[in-house]
Amino acid sequence: MKRTTSTKERDAAVQLMRTAMVEKKLTQAELADAADCHEKTIQNLLHGKPVREQTLFDVAMVLGLDYQRLKESWFGTMQTAHPMDLRGEGGVVAPVYMGAYTRAAVDHYIGSFLTVRPSFTKPDVIVAYRTDIVWDPEWPSLLFEERERPDAPFSHRGRIYVPASSMYVHLVSLTKGAMRMVLVSQLDQMGEMRGLITTLNKQRAMYVPVSSPIVYVKRQEFKSTALGELTPKSTGYDQLKALLETSLEEGYARLVGP
Repeated sequence: MKRTTSTKERDAAVQLMRTAMVEKKLTQAELADAADCHEKTIQNLLHGKPVREQTLFDVAMVLGLDYQRLKESWFGTMQTAHPMDLRGEGGVVAPVYMGAYTRAAVDHYIGSFLTVRPSFTKPDVIVAYRTDIVWDPEWPSLLFEERERPDAPFSHRGRIYVPASSMYVHLVSLTKGAMRMVLVSQLDQMGEMRGLITTLNKQRAMYVPVSSPIVYVKRQEFKSTALGELTPKSTGYDQLKALLETSLEEGYARLVGP
């Protein structure tokens, strides 16, 4: 496959990255650290010098840029169709690496979800918050954003990957090289997704990996829904606890010990 690159196209790609760095207040060193590469590589990238395609992808993920658009600008106009160029007309097809799903195929995911998981630090406490899912036409894919978490500074925002050959979907967020993944069953007729969350949690003086069951329940409104840290005395606690327990009992997820 032959590609042609013009200085103007590559300059446009560099400008996209520089603008995103300013918006995210990232230095070259910080971007290199988040993208897991050497600072010299970032310097080469920002001067329009050749870099590996994987580096371009990693930087796009850190900066929140549309990888396909950045790639097309960086490498130039493709003279033949490229298998990764699957945006679709009007931004209605997700990239191949995200599952190549269409908006029409995942429309039922769009909306708001009650999100339930155990507390990572407090026994018998359940954490409930809201997660909104929308379609992002600029980077064609489902985008999720957590809201009304009791620990708001740690709220996540990321993309949803939908493998064609799996009954599970991946909610992935990536910030400065730190990745969190939620693996849940595809949305069922009851409006529920069940599975596991894997993340880092602060335990005393350090952050350690943790994993627990998690459930998403689609809701039209949240006026009567208790959110935050719920104890056994909280309204609706028993119902939410049953949701989590059922997820394990019915085989949506399995926690394996030594």
